[in-house]
Amino acid sequence: MEQERSLYESIGGASTFDLLVKRFYQGVKQDPILLPMYPEDDLEGASRRLSTFLQQYFGGPSTYSETRGHPALRRRHARFKVNPEARDRWLLAMTSALDSLELAPSEYEMMSGYFERAAIAMVNTFEP
Repeated sequence: MEQERSLYESIGGASTFDLLVKRFYQGVKQDPILLPMYPEDDLEGASRRLSTFLQQYFGGPSTYSETRGHPALRRRHARFKVNPEARDRWLLAMTSALDSLELAPSEYEMMSGYFERAAIAMVNTFEP
């Protein structure tokens, strides 16, 4: 019986996720709403954490949980004002990065669907 490959394996493993995150942060660095939400003195650390989280989520190694514990995304981001504008800007930066990977349609849909759901779930205020 043939085992189904994870999305992590299908799209090229850690190097593809690292590239996705690198391109995402290029967008973050250009966005005056998003950039203040990221640690100016530790963008490399934030990048590494996001990449390992996404790798684990999409079927790769459990490095994120082994080093950081449960993802607890809403709790970890609660100190930031994530309103619909911030959500949309985050999603735009991530979608732009995802578009640059030129994935197969099914892979793209799986990832973009997750990013859309995650972005919606992170909204914690409707104040401007």
